[in-house]
Amino acid sequence: MPDHRRHRGPHPQDRQLFCAEAVPDLQAAASDLAWLLTRGYASASSLKLAGDRYALDARQRTAVARCACGDAQRERRRRHQLPANELRGEELWIDGYNVLTSLEAALSGGVVLHARDGCYRDLASMHGSYRKVEETLPAIEILGELIASWGVAACRWLLDQPVSNSGRLKTMLREIGEANRWPWQIELVADPDTVLKRIDQIVATSDSDILDHAQRWFNLARTAIERRVSQAWIVDLSGSGSAVQPNA
Repeated sequence: MPDHRRHRGPHPQDRQLFCAEAVPDLQAAASDLAWLLTRGYASASSLKLAGDRYALDARQRTAVARCACGDAQRERRRRHQLPANELRGEELWIDGYNVLTSLEAALSGGVVLHARDGCYRDLASMHGSYRKVEETLPAIEILGELIASWGVAACRWLLDQPVSNSGRLKTMLREIGEANRWPWQIELVADPDTVLKRIDQIVATSDSDILDHAQRWFNLARTAIERRVSQAWIVDLSGSGSAVQPNA
């Protein structure tokens, strides 16, 4: 079925699934899952146990899974994370779809999850195809302006070649970068995750598997949302706060 969405906004049931009344159970489930993962229990069975305990919907379970991690993972990610003031003069490699879809979701009023490792993650799912939405251009411009303000020497975007419309997004990124004289390079690769896990350069992503291998990484999506999307709907499952409810 063709994707005719104009926004990467909330699912029709999200206002119910992630309302203020639902958040305490989501937070408790995320805490339980983190406890189990810390002690080495399998992720799939642990998620089922936590989800069943709080009678969570499938989409809520996805949210909990994207937010929880074990103590060792959290500490490892924190040790290798860099602040914005350490980007000057460096090369930044961006996990393109990962960062862009999170910012698109925030701009369009979709759920943004505050995870235990400090990352912001979305609930968008591309299923092998990417479609430009109304928030795509503003999201790219926000990222470009922030990256330029930090004095990044060069920026390399990696896009998943197997994803439909990656070529179109590559062209858009190249044209925007050239128009603003931003030092961008855009590449289509078969598997960005494999590349980003191996390099020594600073990586911008919230992908858990990449973060468990990256030597240096920057929390680009969260930083951009906090600085430029004041109305973002943040559901805090980090274990340190509460949800910011969506605008009416």
